[in-house]
Amino acid sequence: MNYDDNVVRRLKRLEGQIRGVLGMMEEGKDCKEVIAQLSAVRSATDKAMAYIVATNLEQCILMEQAKGNETGNLVKEAVELLIKSR
Repeated sequence: MNYDDNVVRRLKRLEGQIRGVLGMMEEGKDCKEVIAQLSAVRSATDKAMAYIVATNLEQCILMEQAKGNETGNLVKEAVELLIKSR
């Protein structure tokens, strides 16, 4: 799979968020603030995973259609992958 700049930007943003959380912990910030930021990290991670799965699914479907193959199983596998990630 080819990963585009969009997913790389998302992951770099996540990396920055994690560093920010670590900094908050080192500064002794309140638990509620740290948890709020970790919740934002989780949400961003979920969105990045969904983007990766969707992009990969699109690429796989196009490849299988070009070969004349069925694609229904690909969608099922993608949904299962997203469900397992939670």
